[in-house]
Amino acid sequence: MVAIQQLRSLPAGEPAGYAAQGEDLQFEVEAAQGELPVPGWYLLDLRFALEDGRILAPCLYPDYGGGVSEALRIGLAEPARDGRSRSVVLIGSRLHRLRFDPSESRARFAMEQFRLRRISRPRAVWELLCGIQRARREVLCEEAVGAGLRFLRAALRGRMADGGKALLQHYRLALRQGAHSYQHWLARYDRAVAAGSCAADAGAGGAPTPDALAADGAETASSATPAAPTISIVLPVRDPPLPWLRRCLDSVIAQTWPNWQLCIADDASRSGAVRRLLRDYAARDPRIVLRLRENHGHICEASNSAIELATGSHIGFLDHDDELAPQALEEVARAIVEHPRARLFYTDEDKVDESGRRFEPNFKPAWNPDLLRTQNYICHFVAIEAALVRELGGLRAGFEGAQDHDLLLRCAERLDDGQIVHIPQVLYHWRVLPESTALSGGAKPYALEAGRRAVEEHHARSGVRARVEVTEHGYYRSVRSLRERPLASLIVPTRDRAALLRTCVESVLQRTAYRPLELLVVDNGSSEPEALRYLGELRRREHVRVLDWPHPFNFSAIVNHAAAQARGEVLCLLNNDTEVIASDWLDELVSHALREDVGAVGGMLYYPGDTIQHAGVILGIGGVAGHAHGHLRRGSNGYLGRAGVVQNLSAVTGACLALRRALYAEVGGMDESLAVAFNDIDLCLRLHARGYRNVWTPHAELYHHESASRGPEDTPEKRARFLAEAAAMQRRWGELLRNDPAYNPNLSLESLHFDLAFPPRSRISRVSARVPSPLTIPVNA
Repeated sequence: MVAIQQLRSLPAGEPAGYAAQGEDLQFEVEAAQGELPVPGWYLLDLRFALEDGRILAPCLYPDYGGGVSEALRIGLAEPARDGRSRSVVLIGSRLHRLRFDPSESRARFAMEQFRLRRISRPRAVWELLCGIQRARREVLCEEAVGAGLRFLRAALRGRMADGGKALLQHYRLALRQGAHSYQHWLARYDRAVAAGSCAADAGAGGAPTPDALAADGAETASSATPAAPTISIVLPVRDPPLPWLRRCLDSVIAQTWPNWQLCIADDASRSGAVRRLLRDYAARDPRIVLRLRENHGHICEASNSAIELATGSHIGFLDHDDELAPQALEEVARAIVEHPRARLFYTDEDKVDESGRRFEPNFKPAWNPDLLRTQNYICHFVAIEAALVRELGGLRAGFEGAQDHDLLLRCAERLDDGQIVHIPQVLYHWRVLPESTALSGGAKPYALEAGRRAVEEHHARSGVRARVEVTEHGYYRSVRSLRERPLASLIVPTRDRAALLRTCVESVLQRTAYRPLELLVVDNGSSEPEALRYLGELRRREHVRVLDWPHPFNFSAIVNHAAAQARGEVLCLLNNDTEVIASDWLDELVSHALREDVGAVGGMLYYPGDTIQHAGVILGIGGVAGHAHGHLRRGSNGYLGRAGVVQNLSAVTGACLALRRALYAEVGGMDESLAVAFNDIDLCLRLHARGYRNVWTPHAELYHHESASRGPEDTPEKRARFLAEAAAMQRRWGELLRNDPAYNPNLSLESLHFDLAFPPRSRISRVSARVPSPLTIPVNA
């Protein structure tokens, strides 16, 4: 190992090793004996002894004779806590030289092991699969296992196969997305970590002063200079370990925003050391006020005691072993000034362990009321206008374990969309210990029941008849009662492919419990004898009407034609390559579609192999939109539970989409200039633009034999049409496609699985804002 760039050997007297002189560290790897490794599969074992800094994104650069390039880069597994790393490496051709880059971050370290040994193909399959599982910390996906089996069968026959390349792609993707990738993201983009200072983005002058921030806010709000906000932090305390309590208190004292108050209520801690520590901190800083309760009243009473001490304009909530990021209150104060109408603010968060390692970031969507009814996605850090907290009576006894969820639901009942602001920055660190429910992902039964009652009472106060259930994964499902059951018109465009159509139609008629319904099958010029015979049968079936559309294919025009003849109050667009699974699918869709605030409603679609095809749409993925959680196994939770709960999304697929017929007419139906692609996305966004919420539910389940009836975009004409429709969507909805309020700017637009964005798209506060008025958008232009 020969250091060739930005690496300085440590002098005698210090531990053997190197100090980084930059962030592009390079070693030349030379063969101790003979030549460099010959082509084949290898296992690389590394062991670092880290003195300071981080080892991030280690990699190899092979030179096969054409020089070193990024296209040849081989990513390696980042080291575990013991400094060890094991990676599978494929040397594809004869090596001329080999470069090893140990890290993209400054560090002081020693290389204790660099062992590259050749392995057999069966061993490579095993190591690749194990590496994928280690990186993702979850059950192996079906595609990776399938690729491994294909590769193994080919290896046993003595030949190479595509399975090897496919498995290697899964492996490399897993390394990029693995458990340590958040450390890499933090080192590059987190304000405090990357700069080593919480004032990194404030320029030479450091954090803004309250007067400067208020002046900036006056320009933003175009009004008189607002008062700089003071944020009162409510901290209930009950016998926490002293080290974590100190870390918690110190994180408040270290805030870059000076206008804060820390309101502590000790809930009769049994430890005298806890009370002595609290008194000591209160004596050191006049902004810390303390109430020592004589009786243990649990978290609601203790929090309310602390709220009584609060004098700030806004109240934030902190747990006694958690930490705030140094700039947390500064960013909240900035958002308060920039959004003078807003009354509730929340941020992103992550977890922190005993050693201070941060992991499992929770990157949240903007205001998402349906998601809040399924889980407390807002959680930490939240700051609420003090007057609103007092107006609601603070936290309610009897909801211990879900007291914050209950408070947020009650706040939401008093606020409109523009009064709830999401700040997409990680500003809160949730402490997890080996026995912690935050680490295990579990929840105590009493907390789940308290949360269930909180959601149920929220519905009752809102005039909604709904039964709330706890799902098997610990979330909430609201089963809404239908006061009336209007006629639902199901629109199924079709052409030929009788077997597909038969599967769809018969599953609808035989497995759907909802009545009344009518099935409108729109024939777009079928010519195959079998299809014509089946269409003839359908013309004589009860609840079925066959409509003819003898024109060139245009999905939007076909649906508009059927919608004009539909008799139902609710329309349901349904592809002819779908298949009903559960009998209550239409009840679920209709129960949401009839809500006055709801636009389009979409369901869960699976591939025939029981992996997810559609769990809602994320804008911007692939340029326009992509389906969330694609290819996860049926029953998977997805990102922070979002593959298994009802939520608001900006769009859902037209393969299964329900909405009120009156709304369809209100927005002018589907845009017929979008003949094939994105017409469903455009419809959803025009509903969104008028203030309606689009809803996705996992409780309406169907199979989708995707695009089986039309085939892929595999001709120059089809590709040109697709590109033209994508360009039209970019012109019309470009800003929204870059900043989906149901997603997060810290998450990637190159992945269906909520992976981290490198780099993030935005670092500013964001309101759950509506897009510009649809009156400026020509529907059929």
